[in-house]
Amino acid sequence: MSLALEDNQAKYQIRAFRPGFIQINEQTYTHSLIVCAEKLITDWPPQTITELTHEHLQIIVEMQPAILLIGTGASIYFPPLDCYGELINAGIGVEIMDTGAACRTYNILTAEGRHVIAALMIK
Repeated sequence: MSLALEDNQAKYQIRAFRPGFIQINEQTYTHSLIVCAEKLITDWPPQTITELTHEHLQIIVEMQPAILLIGTGASIYFPPLDCYGELINAGIGVEIMDTGAACRTYNILTAEGRHVIAALMIK
């Protein structure tokens, strides 16, 4: 699926997604990553949602987004609350969804100027 929003001013925009592949701007990626309007982290360790730990999300706590979208791959999988509970306690809204939905939601929220981060599992 191709994704595009005309009025999105974010430096990093998701242009396309399908299982195993994500395109941000003109670059394609085949591994998990973190993206927000002004920053892209391509060396994020967990490759599947079952590998996600509390430690993997610490960078997001430091970035203080209003909303974190966790894309869990091709289907929705809810990690244990202790994995992301600190984010909720820090006042960060956490939404867990499949990666395709997270990509679409990220583009909508960045187009609205919201401070959103997407942690996306590609596999």
